[in-house]
Amino acid sequence: VQLQASGGGLVQAGGSLRLSCVDSKRTFSNNAVSWFRRAPGKEREFVATISRRGGNTFYLDSVKGRFTISRDNNKNTVYLQMNNLKPEDTAVYYCAAARRSYGSRSPVDYAYWGQGTQVTVSS
Repeated sequence: VQLQASGGGLVQAGGSLRLSCVDSKRTFSNNAVSWFRRAPGKEREFVATISRRGGNTFYLDSVKGRFTISRDNNKNTVYLQMNNLKPEDTAVYYCAAARRSYGSRSPVDYAYWGQGTQVTVSS
């Protein structure tokens, strides 16, 4: 597994972005994948997770109803659609793959990490 995240940018509050996480080695179809984020001066925070086949998802409470995680294993890609963005969503977003089929909120359960993509939401 080798992950690369993209899709970040600068957007006004209320806007949308879609992040992508591509596995260049095309092997993560057996892995749960999650998105985490780290805002300036804060700890890394779990955002969303999706099981290996996409049947199970789980979200941080503050993003429920605004963010949607999905995956296309044929394209070796996991997405994070982010709608109605708020300034407090500003952070570097990282995708991570677990060594198992279901995800968790704990970063220690993830063996593979992408490089991060910056999301900035202006008020």
